[in-house]
Amino acid sequence: MNTKNIIAVTLIAAGIVVLASMGLTFTTPGKSIEFLGLRLGTTDSHFIPPIAGALALAGGIILLLVRPNKA
Repeated sequence: MNTKNIIAVTLIAAGIVVLASMGLTFTTPGKSIEFLGLRLGTTDSHFIPPIAGALALAGGIILLLVRPNKA
């Protein structure tokens, strides 16, 4: 399996996961806030819309179907 096929399969799998879950939400650590000697941690929430999954799925399928030009 070459690199192109690995990327294509990864895109297809990621696209299916995002589409099946109707978008993905994940959190990342934000800035810590110190208030009256207490350290409070914050998080930032991010959303991956289903259209991104559809684009990843389409891109992976196209990568699998396109044959390289032989010169």
